[in-house]
Amino acid sequence: MKYLLLLAVAILAALFGLSRMSARTPDGLGPVDGRLASCPGSDNCVSSEAENPDRRVAPLPANGPVDEVMARLAEAVGSMVGGKVAEVRGNYLHAVFTSRLWRFRDDLECLYDQEAGRIEVRSASRVGYSDFGVNRKRVELLRERLAGR
Repeated sequence: MKYLLLLAVAILAALFGLSRMSARTPDGLGPVDGRLASCPGSDNCVSSEAENPDRRVAPLPANGPVDEVMARLAEAVGSMVGGKVAEVRGNYLHAVFTSRLWRFRDDLECLYDQEAGRIEVRSASRVGYSDFGVNRKRVELLRERLAGR
């Protein structure tokens, strides 16, 4: 029993440490030369610009003036559980999603290409290796929210 208690304390301490680690905004966010950052080698990221089909999601369809599209996008993100818009700069949006239980943070980035009529999107967990499909589901929910508006 003593060892089980120690194991439980160790697991909780590790999860608390990971949660605290996820509090820091990662370097390398934001568009560079009109593109979002690539996904890392881990399974906790999806992107419409990914070459790896396992990490690829379709871009979000959009059309209209930049300010209107970005306002709709910010409203849709803000309506999602745990979502908070951190920055909107021109045609770029960065949002942070915080999980309810462990307070892990994920970053969602969107880059509107007005000429192409689409929003490039990237959603990635800050810590861990696998996200059990959470980032992909988030992008698909965002797609549904934008289509319903």
